[in-house]
Amino acid sequence: MLILTLALTVALGQQSAETSKPEVPILKANLGSCSAEFSVEDTDGSPVYAAAIHVRVRYGLWGIKRADLEVGTDSDGKARIEGLPEKAKPLVYDIQKADKKAVVEQHVAENCQASYTVSLE
Repeated sequence: MLILTLALTVALGQQSAETSKPEVPILKANLGSCSAEFSVEDTDGSPVYAAAIHVRVRYGLWGIKRADLEVGTDSDGKARIEGLPEKAKPLVYDIQKADKKAVVEQHVAENCQASYTVSLE
């Protein structure tokens, strides 16, 4: 009976490990309700793990308030930044891994919930 219980426990553990997918890294800025979602690929279309996505957010009256935000991609090349302000100067995302780089721009007034597929070159 003990062997049957142990085998069942191991089988259920393997099943839940296979069905649970790791969550996408999310950085919560808590500055508003806008967001940006990224899928980072290399030139072959393969996902890029641990690519750094950096943005300086300038918001508030005359853009005086600033916040530097950075998040890394997961093994699927995905990352997300939430809580971006609805009113801000254009956000310029610098995405890089080693010597490969890309730049993406978001105008939150026009595209509050943005999604980007980025190819590093």
